[in-house]
Amino acid sequence: MIEHFPNFTAKIRHHLEVIYQDILTSEEIKNLIPQLQASIGVIDETNCHYPTPHKNRWDESDIVMITYGDSIIENADDVEFGLGQKPLKTLLRFVNEYCDSIVSHIHILPYFPYSSDDGFSIIDYSVVNQSLGDWSDIRDISNQYSLMTDLVINHCSARSQWFENFLKQDGIGHDYFFTASNTDDLSMVVRPRTSDLLKNVETPKGTQHVWSTFSHDQVDFDFRNPNVLITFVDIIRLYLDQGTKIFRLDAIAFLWKVVGNESINLPQTHEVVRLLRTLIEHASPEVLIITETNIPNRENLTYFGNANEAHAIYNFSLPPLLINTLVTGNCSYLKNWMMSMPPAQNGTTYFNFIASHDGVGLRPAEGLLSDEEITDLAHCMQNFGGKVSWRMTESEIQKPYEMNIALIDAMKGTIEGPDQFQLERFVCAHAIMLGLEGIPGIYIHSLLGTPNDEEKVINTGQNRGINRHRWDFKSLIAHLQDADSMHAKVLSKLSMLIRIRKAQRAFHPNATQFTLQLGEHVFGYWRQSIDRQQSIFCLSNITNEMQYVRLSDINLIDNSLWYELIHEKAVDVKTEYLNVAPYQTMWISNKATG
Repeated sequence: MIEHFPNFTAKIRHHLEVIYQDILTSEEIKNLIPQLQASIGVIDETNCHYPTPHKNRWDESDIVMITYGDSIIENADDVEFGLGQKPLKTLLRFVNEYCDSIVSHIHILPYFPYSSDDGFSIIDYSVVNQSLGDWSDIRDISNQYSLMTDLVINHCSARSQWFENFLKQDGIGHDYFFTASNTDDLSMVVRPRTSDLLKNVETPKGTQHVWSTFSHDQVDFDFRNPNVLITFVDIIRLYLDQGTKIFRLDAIAFLWKVVGNESINLPQTHEVVRLLRTLIEHASPEVLIITETNIPNRENLTYFGNANEAHAIYNFSLPPLLINTLVTGNCSYLKNWMMSMPPAQNGTTYFNFIASHDGVGLRPAEGLLSDEEITDLAHCMQNFGGKVSWRMTESEIQKPYEMNIALIDAMKGTIEGPDQFQLERFVCAHAIMLGLEGIPGIYIHSLLGTPNDEEKVINTGQNRGINRHRWDFKSLIAHLQDADSMHAKVLSKLSMLIRIRKAQRAFHPNATQFTLQLGEHVFGYWRQSIDRQQSIFCLSNITNEMQYVRLSDINLIDNSLWYELIHEKAVDVKTEYLNVAPYQTMWISNKATG
C-alpha cells in the first residue's frame, strides 16, 4: 500500500492549508505534517489504514447509554473518604447486571480531574479522576462495551497547569489560550452564557484578556497555534489506546475565533473536524466522531460535511420538539421538522436523544417554534419543578436557553397541568425516539426514571444539577427489585422496547423513513429496511384521549400479515380503525421479527 500513503499526507496538507492560511508558511505546514502523523501513530504505510467511504459502521442493535462515571456509587460514605469500591467499577457492575442485553455503547461523561461544570472544565487530560478509578477501569469497560469519550477541545480549566504556565508566560501552555483586547468589538459573538466573555488576568506581559466562552473557569484554546492542535492529537492517540471507539467533540462549534464576527461555525472549525476525521480514520477506521453542536438545526446539519466531517451529529431539535408535542397534544411542529430533515447519507447518521446531563437546549427549537411557544414550554417545565437557564442575545435581550428538568418529571402532565399519564407519556417519548432514523442515546437517569434532584441544585447552585443525581448502589437496587416502584417500571418498559428495536432491520439507523399524515394527535412514520424486506408503521397517540386511525390512512397491504410488535398481536387488516389508547405507541410490522 506504499502508493496510497502519499494520499494520506496530501489530505493532511490540504486540511492544514485551509486552516492555517495566512498564519503558517508553506514550509511550516510541511514540517507540521510528520508531527501530526507521529502523534496519531501513523508514521508509514505499514500502519496506515484506508477506510471504506460511505460505510455504515452501525446497525439497529446499537444503543448508547449516557452516564457520569459516578452516577452510581457504592458505600457513599466510604467513597467520600477515598474508601470502598471506585465508581467506575460500580458502574460496570450495574450495567453488566441490569443493562447488558440492552446497551452496546457507554458514553462516560468527562472522567478526568476537573474544577467545575461537572467535568467539562478539565485540569488534566492525561489521567482518570482518581475519585472515579484509573485507566484500568476505563479499559475494563471498553473491553466489554464500545466506549464513547468526550474530547473537551474548546477550553480547559483555569486551574490547569497549562493555564498556570500562561499566567507565568513560561512552559507548555504559555501560548495555548486565545486573548483579545478589552477595546475589541465583540458584540457579534454568539454565546450560550450571560457572563463576561473576557477573563482579565495578570501576566509578566501585563493584563491579558482571555476568551472564555462558557465561564471564567473555562478558558478557551487558541488553535491558531499549531502546538495546540498537536497536543490534542496526542490526547486522541492516548484515548484510542485506552479503548475509545467514539469521540464526542464537545462544544466544537466555538473552536475557532475571529475578533469582529460571530465566532461560531467558522470555516476553520469545520476544517479542523475534517482533519481530525482524516487522522483518526487512517489510524483506526472503526472509530467514530460525533459533534456536539447545540445550535439551530440548519447549522447543526453542516457538521456532516460531505460525509467527511462527523460520522454522527446530535439531533438537538428532537428533545424540545418531542417534549412540546407531548405536553401540548399537537405533533404538527415535530412532523414538519421531520419532513424537513434530509436522510443521512450512508456513512453518516443522526444521534437521537431526548434527555442528557445538560438538560433540554432551546436554541435548536428556534425557527421551529415561535418565541412565545418556547416561552410557554419553559413555563410548563417550571410548573413541573424544572429550572430555566437564560442567554443574552445580540440585542441584550434574555431568552430561555435551556430547560433543566429530569425527563420523568417533564412528562408529569400537559400544559393544562399534572395528570395520571406520567409513565405512559414518558414511555411514549422513548418509543417515538427509538424508532427514528439514527442511533439512540439514553441518559442513565431516563433508564432509571430518576426524578428532579432539587437538593443537588441547592447544594451546587447549578440548575443542571437537577438532572445529575448520584445514586447509592444499594438504594438503587432496592428500588429496582421492587416491581411496584416507578424506577423498576421504567427500566422494565424501556428495556422491553429496546430489545424489540434491536431485532428489527427496519430500525437500522439508515433505513428509509417517511413521515405519515395522520392529523395533529397521532404522530406516525414509516420505516423500511435497507433490503426492503421489512416495513414498520410507527404510530403514537400523543394525547390523553383515545385516538382512532383509519387503516386506509397507513395503507397496510391486504395480502400481507401484519403484526404489532410491542403488544405481540396480529393486526386484522379487515377492520376499519385502529384504536390507539392515550400515549400508546404501535409498531406494526409485516414480520414478527426483523
